[in-house]
Amino acid sequence: MNLDAIRNKAAAWTRAPHDVATREAVQKMLDDADSGPLMEAFHQDLAFGTGGMRGIMGPGTNRMNAAVVAMATQGLADYLSAHHPGEKAVAIAHDSRHRSDEFTQVAAEVLAGNGITAHVFDGLRPTPELSFAIRQLGCQGGIVITASHNPKEYNGYKVYWGDGGQIVPPHDKGIITCVRAVSGLEAVKRSASDDPLIQTIGPALDREYHAAIASHRLDQELLEEGSDLSVVFSPLHGTGAVSMAPALEACGFRNVEVLAAQAKPDGAFPTVESPNPEEASALRMALERAEETGADLVLATDPDSDRVGAAVRDSEGQFRLLNGNELASLLVQYVLKTKAERGGLEEGDFVARTIVTTRLISEIAAAFDVPVAETLTGFKWIAAEILAREGRGQFLVGGEESYGYLIGDEVRDKDAIAAAAMIAEMAHVEWRKGRTLLDRLRDLHRHYGMYREALVSLKREGIKGAEEIREMMAGFRTNPPAMLGGTAIVEVRDHFEGWNGMPASNVIQFLTSDGDLVTARPSGTEPKIKFYFSVRANWQEGTPHTDAWAALGQRIAQLGEDLGVEVKL
Repeated sequence: MNLDAIRNKAAAWTRAPHDVATREAVQKMLDDADSGPLMEAFHQDLAFGTGGMRGIMGPGTNRMNAAVVAMATQGLADYLSAHHPGEKAVAIAHDSRHRSDEFTQVAAEVLAGNGITAHVFDGLRPTPELSFAIRQLGCQGGIVITASHNPKEYNGYKVYWGDGGQIVPPHDKGIITCVRAVSGLEAVKRSASDDPLIQTIGPALDREYHAAIASHRLDQELLEEGSDLSVVFSPLHGTGAVSMAPALEACGFRNVEVLAAQAKPDGAFPTVESPNPEEASALRMALERAEETGADLVLATDPDSDRVGAAVRDSEGQFRLLNGNELASLLVQYVLKTKAERGGLEEGDFVARTIVTTRLISEIAAAFDVPVAETLTGFKWIAAEILAREGRGQFLVGGEESYGYLIGDEVRDKDAIAAAAMIAEMAHVEWRKGRTLLDRLRDLHRHYGMYREALVSLKREGIKGAEEIREMMAGFRTNPPAMLGGTAIVEVRDHFEGWNGMPASNVIQFLTSDGDLVTARPSGTEPKIKFYFSVRANWQEGTPHTDAWAALGQRIAQLGEDLGVEVKL
């Protein structure tokens, strides 16, 4: 889009029905000799990616603001009306980010203006509870206002279908087509805030959600006696502040401390550089408190509580943060092993992982003769697989490397609250034996083989950055490497046209003759290109675990060097 077209597009935002503050801000951009900010704000419309619509807050079609939320909701309402004749309902939740409550109210008023009941939580709630609410309340869709773990400048808008999962084809493309067909804010139907179609979701549903989580407990001692395992939990100023403690209490954990310094919901996330439990720095304060109190387990969730990080003590008493692949493997093995010991595995049971999640999950599942659903990146694809197998298969547990896990199928998105409860249960089982989850992880490496993974994210912002990412992906396709890590590439898996029955996606994977796997994909929610590395080796008896682990790290570093990517392990 050229500058004249962008200026014409922006000019519409300087008139009613846009609010005065928006009109003045856009006019200032139009008057500014530097056209850069104007182009960044209007050169495109925010689109639905793996996590919905997400962007920096501010005026413009490429920004998160009340107008974009209103038009997106009008498009969603139009699509729902075309697919669901008769009465319709949508559940809405939001996190602690700036303007989240405002955007929630806008969405509710637009839904009501279109004759659709809006079930709105009475305060902030975790994303997984929204998924749960859709199914419990019999809604045809759902909305979560969140930017997940993005920096404080961001907010977002996730759309869910009636199964409780995030939208996938054909609904995602159908909804965005309807959104783009909305001619402007003038075309939005919006009701008053006191419309009776806007209904409040109260604490009764919270109790149902926590009870569903507690129903997945497997350890008999935990069921009968509860646990004194010492846990420090940080919500990182997000929705975990309202949900984690009561959920853990419902599961029998009575020695849980919610970190006071990070307990207050706050969209500025004042005590962390990034509210992302994947980053060790986000857990710093929780780890310090755990050292002070002698706690056994540290847990932290992102702002909308769909991702959870965990740290446990090593053999020397020092805390180590478990990565997403390690936690996913531990969860899968614990659920399958415990159920198998009790004769609880049934035909049709399955687990799930994404194409960039550790292949150790597949090895574990094979040992229990349980099939694995392998999906594209993004938990919406796991939810779609659960829906596709409904009636002929039961989902047990699954996860992805980005700290997202799901236990059972009452929720159809990654659920940090339920996952944290199961992580605490695993930690309790090991704790009463005088062990930690690191001991259990070494058992997995000894039995199934040692896997090590790494992720490198290259940030490329703005129009220029998006072009750089496109060029990198095009280069991998037109001139793929012949060797990586000193070994030949034996298979190139280009998902652009679909691979192995999966939907098409902008992902390319390189498999070496040694079994190493390297994946490149642009992020669907952030201005980044991501590189995933996965290597495996048998852990030989007599070789120190640290030495074997370091050797795998050297292999990953070499793979990255050959690809032109620096891997920091």
